[in-house]
Amino acid sequence: MRNDSSFIELRARERAHLLLDEGSYRELLDPFDGIMSPWLPMQGIVPQADDGMVVAKGTINGKPTVVIAIEGTFQGGSMGEVSGAKMAAALEMAAEDHRRGVPTQAVLCLETGGVRLQEANLGLAAIADIHAAIVDLRRYTPVIGVITGTVGCFGGMSIAAGLCSSLIVTREARLGLNGPQVIEQEAGIEEYDSRDRPFIWSITGGEVRYRSGLADVLVNDGVHAVKQAVSDALARGVPARHRTDNYEPMLARLKAVDTSKQADSEQIQQFFAGDAL
Repeated sequence: MRNDSSFIELRARERAHLLLDEGSYRELLDPFDGIMSPWLPMQGIVPQADDGMVVAKGTINGKPTVVIAIEGTFQGGSMGEVSGAKMAAALEMAAEDHRRGVPTQAVLCLETGGVRLQEANLGLAAIADIHAAIVDLRRYTPVIGVITGTVGCFGGMSIAAGLCSSLIVTREARLGLNGPQVIEQEAGIEEYDSRDRPFIWSITGGEVRYRSGLADVLVNDGVHAVKQAVSDALARGVPARHRTDNYEPMLARLKAVDTSKQADSEQIQQFFAGDAL
């Protein structure tokens, strides 16, 4: 049972406010700056003044922190040239802070379908910059990823989630390289029915991702629960070994996968636990 209000139901700006210490919130490039994609109006799409990306500086437990939150209700949280540049630049600035002797923590609230198709290579280039910035920053401080719902985290941004020092998910969260509709479109409904919600959550849901070791912390949906999980993850510091450094055993397992059989939740958990082989 939840003993506090829902984190999932909050918008990106509300999430950033609540994660930072009270009174410390300061937004960079807020909506009044009007930093938005120049490409969406050309395609008849109404842009958003902050391009769906909220970047806030403040403190968590008194320590300098940047919280970057993606607005999942705008363009499905997709990443374009401007929104991606805002996120990458904020992470790069945090790393520069460390090199100047000002340790700055980072928390990423990831509700995104990945690259914005309307911006194609511009969005992909921005996501590559984000990946590089996370790898740079995580040498100095834990970079905490949070996926709660309702959009989930897919595409190139699922790689960003995997690069995080610690990843926090709820049961309602989803994490995967390709979204359900993309898989169904490419492989057919027999392979992946995007309307079968129980099946989808059994494959990419927060709980199975946690039990498979692809997420580090599973929490209930609640402001207090998520905030405490973030605080605890930051307190643990930089891990001795990041998940992405453990790639050799994973490559060996992937080579042995029998793709002729439809996977289920149990098989996935066994695979990541190393029992399937």
